[in-house]
Amino acid sequence: MMVSALIEREQASAAFPVRHGVFIAVVGPSGAGKDTVIAYAREHFAGDDTVAFVRRVITRPCDGATEDHDTLEDAAFVEAATEGAFALSWEAHGLKYGIPASVDEAIANGHIAIANGSRNAIPALRERYENVAVVEITAAPEILAERLAARGRESRGEVMARLARTVKVELTGPGISTIDNSGPKEIAGEQFVAIIRKAIAFADVGRF
Repeated sequence: MMVSALIEREQASAAFPVRHGVFIAVVGPSGAGKDTVIAYAREHFAGDDTVAFVRRVITRPCDGATEDHDTLEDAAFVEAATEGAFALSWEAHGLKYGIPASVDEAIANGHIAIANGSRNAIPALRERYENVAVVEITAAPEILAERLAARGRESRGEVMARLARTVKVELTGPGISTIDNSGPKEIAGEQFVAIIRKAIAFADVGRF
């Protein structure tokens, strides 16, 4: 019994980090246009089943104005996490976020998985997946303010004050790219598509 348990633990340990494919984490401040850039790439790679655009689970209703995601109440999210439904989960801004466990299989099969992520979740991603590319979407402060104010949740002054209070977590480590999305979405979108193509090439030849 004890020997069996030891073998199971060793097998579980050997399963990580998951190899072969690439996880692309898209990060950046609110208003930078992460969802817009991801949507551009999704359209470009439509029909390519080796590129998976991950549908996250969030404890927030899907209102059509933000990321298209699956929704769970807090208690249901915790239960799902306990049952192993997520490859990775984290909390930010009072919400819980989960990456479906099916992503592990996609990466193990040499596919590319792309998800809107969190800076604070990057260390856990790098522990779980051997190949992680981080793409930071940015925009000029005045552009961020205009986009956030356009959502109608805060006045421009409130938005500027909130942006001024934002503490930026510096990104470190390999595989980090930055895309300025201050201009037309096509410019940033094509840059992101190029990064995904690089990830596909790496998955084919085994180096990134």
